[in-house]
Amino acid sequence: MSLASGRAYLAIPGPSVMPEEVLRAMHRAAPNIYEGALIEMTAGLIPDLRAVARTKGNVAIYIANGHGAWEASLANTVAPGERVLVPATGRFGHGWAEVAELRGIEAEILDFGKRSAVDLDRVEAALRADKNHAIRAVLATHADTSTSVLNDIAGLRAVLDATGHPALLMADCIASLACDRFEMDAWGVDVMVAGSQKGLMVPPGLAFVFFSERAAAARARMERVSRYWDWTNRADPQVFYQYFGGTAPTHHLYGLRAALDLIAGEGIEAIWHRHEVLARAIWAACETWGERGPLELNIADPALRSRAVTALRIGAPHGSALRQWVQDNAGVTLGIGLGMAEPGDPAWHGFFRIGHMGHVNAHMILGALGAIEAGMQALDIPHGQGGLAAAAAEVARGSAVAG
Repeated sequence: MSLASGRAYLAIPGPSVMPEEVLRAMHRAAPNIYEGALIEMTAGLIPDLRAVARTKGNVAIYIANGHGAWEASLANTVAPGERVLVPATGRFGHGWAEVAELRGIEAEILDFGKRSAVDLDRVEAALRADKNHAIRAVLATHADTSTSVLNDIAGLRAVLDATGHPALLMADCIASLACDRFEMDAWGVDVMVAGSQKGLMVPPGLAFVFFSERAAAARARMERVSRYWDWTNRADPQVFYQYFGGTAPTHHLYGLRAALDLIAGEGIEAIWHRHEVLARAIWAACETWGERGPLELNIADPALRSRAVTALRIGAPHGSALRQWVQDNAGVTLGIGLGMAEPGDPAWHGFFRIGHMGHVNAHMILGALGAIEAGMQALDIPHGQGGLAAAAAEVARGSAVAG
């Protein structure tokens, strides 16, 4: 008999758990899109989005997912036939490169595999080899959702500055925004892309592109940009519909307003700390379980792990079996091992991910870890003892620091 009845917990790396405040804000009749409260509310979203991204720059909002944000970032800055450099540390780095290539842009990929962060020395070598400055942009994933690696975006800016290369620095923060520390202006990022469905705690459907004046200058030199992807009017609308290139995503905006209020109320530094503590609790449990079993954190160095998602290796068929057991018997849904093996490969069943982004707290994380440990016991998967105690100790330590 299943014990999964009750409130389910979606512990995948996006869509993330939506707060009740967001759900209530969205549960309303359709508003007037021509005048009144919606128009006034939307203008107020922009400074709060800037605060989350730690920037004084421009913000463009699209009715799209993260792939749309990738497209928009390139449509406004890099022309067909031009070149970008893509240091890839997982599936999503390659995904951004694919979007570039389908736009007729040459993507030079530096592939660092599935278990390593960007090697800044290799990036520097590639930039120094580009004597004619043909590379228009460096496309870097801050936290790759597939591998859970966290890359050094400030370090990439330092490399660009050291080489004197004029390429724009672009950062994919779709998984990391409002979870991992990110400082757009302080780190010298020219373009940052994000989505609504992860740290921002809103359903999928909104994409955000933040851009600097250097990026705006790159847009100005573009011969043409399609009306929908052009960020010019979106970032500086003269009339309301220009924010979205047409009809506004009304109910997403109400949800976003509620989410930004929650973020401002807690404070971004406190949010970063909460994600740090909860991530360390997960890592402590997993490291303890892995002492006498096949479970292994995909990224060995804690400094190189995202605080929003943890990718795990456990060997086939344990990954799929554990996910199924936890979902069917405990009401917790874990993420698949996206991009770690091809779906037809038996090895695909040896991976899973835990999403711990956005609206999560200690009891949710400890509950998910308890469900995972129960699943390993039920399935006779070898594992070390004391994983939950190790996680609880991290929560206790983190609480003391916060206090």
